[in-house]
Amino acid sequence: MLELRSVTAGYDRRDPVVRDVHLTVAPGEAVGLLGPSGCGKSTLARVAALLHRPDRGQVVIDGEVARGWRHRAPRAQRTAFGVVFQQPRLSADPRLTLTQLIAEPLRATGRAAEVPGRVADLARTVGLGDDLLARRPHEVSDGQLQRACLARALVLDPRWLICDEMTAMLDASTTAALVAAVEGYRARTGAGLLAVGHDKVLLERWCDRTVHWDELSGDAAADRTT
Repeated sequence: MLELRSVTAGYDRRDPVVRDVHLTVAPGEAVGLLGPSGCGKSTLARVAALLHRPDRGQVVIDGEVARGWRHRAPRAQRTAFGVVFQQPRLSADPRLTLTQLIAEPLRATGRAAEVPGRVADLARTVGLGDDLLARRPHEVSDGQLQRACLARALVLDPRWLICDEMTAMLDASTTAALVAAVEGYRARTGAGLLAVGHDKVLLERWCDRTVHWDELSGDAAADRTT
């Protein structure tokens, strides 16, 4: 179980963007988090993935309270998550080829020997042709780069996927391909999913249940929605 308990978070303690939020995702469950731009969804997603320290509250992963954030999180907790962000060009090092981008987490965790096989397998999973793997971000489309970012998110076999507006900048066919890749991975592994977005139709088709931002706490949406 992934649990967010009474989470308050933001970038100014005097004016948090997330206030006293409770959210759970069961193992193997797909939960959609629906809300308008600016309401705090992405901040909550970063907290859930251990990328942003909350001002108050806890993240509980399979019964164990998170013990750190970003690189200070224990490796076992940090690598339990795979995260895909909305804008691939902001989350991809422009100096790396797509092969190097996908392989980053393996090299960071001392598993460089696995790179050739894992990259080849995941490239097929997300629909990247071999001819694209030697290219750098500026040499591929947004959709192709987002496929590589999804492959990177899957490379350590995470138990939890956080997709923060993963398809917001993509066309319908690429959206369908990425959702299918995520669902194929979840079917094989039993991973849980938190999918954040503002596309109600997509989230309700994709997820087992959809939570509206204003259902998470008494005042989060009332103060922050735009």
